[in-house]
Amino acid sequence: MVPDLNAVSSYLRALQDALCTALAREDGGQFSEDAWTRPEGGGGRSRVLTDGAVFEKAGVGFSHVSGAALPASATAARPEMAGKAFQAMGVSLVIHPRNPYVPTVHMNVRFLQAGAGDQAVWWFGGGFDLTPCYGFEEDAGHWHRTARAACDPHGRELYPKFKQWCDDYFFLKHRGEPRGVGGIFFDDFNAPGFAQSFAFLRSVGDAFLPAYLPIVQKRKATPFGKRERDFQLYRRGRYVEFNLVQDRGTIFGLQSGGRTESILMSLPPLVAWRYDWKPAPGTPEARLYDVFLKPRNWANQA
Repeated sequence: MVPDLNAVSSYLRALQDALCTALAREDGGQFSEDAWTRPEGGGGRSRVLTDGAVFEKAGVGFSHVSGAALPASATAARPEMAGKAFQAMGVSLVIHPRNPYVPTVHMNVRFLQAGAGDQAVWWFGGGFDLTPCYGFEEDAGHWHRTARAACDPHGRELYPKFKQWCDDYFFLKHRGEPRGVGGIFFDDFNAPGFAQSFAFLRSVGDAFLPAYLPIVQKRKATPFGKRERDFQLYRRGRYVEFNLVQDRGTIFGLQSGGRTESILMSLPPLVAWRYDWKPAPGTPEARLYDVFLKPRNWANQA
């Protein structure tokens, strides 16, 4: 079956709308929209909520770009695709909450096609992962159970496979530590055929709000002070490091001549680094490292 690019684009646009509506309702603020075009082909809609009551910064972007040749980041594992015309589309979301007890979160769903007609090569990718500063077992359990429920109707082997992929991908190699408690991550997904692959993408995209909003609602009013805020800014540094050093989506966007403002809207508004800092043993900050930045079967967490 030849991929239906119009159907994918329509779903992604509707997903961006649904995400922004729900997040604006939770925060009480409004997203600003910046529609843009790419000289090489395509464009997108970048939406950002800044300085909100709940979300210090939330970015939800849709893009649909095309070009004469894939960038190196997309063909490193598929050299036979080098030089082929391509279309890439997706929705990407990053939220940096105001309250340190509300976790930072990332979600992305995307589609890429190289070539055209019956000779086209295509796949879906995406996932979502959770990055707490102060972890709660029940939050991580809810997050992963929702991810598993999104995967299971499409094959019970998918959740454990994509959870492991997420754990492996969102790992800061230069720090030797995970970015957070993970979630699911997948790429090059096309084996079931277009219809079933697209259905799985929709299941993942539609699961994000049920996975995240209950955690926000539970934690957003938790009292905090300078200590927690300082730790939040420090941990945001890890997020910046991953996005700029390792993230394939960031690298693809920059290499493909994407819009820099939209690509980097995932970065937090404020961040801090401390030289060789380590939390004192037994503190709530140390508990993040001791309990939550460890591989774990969170879906079975009560």
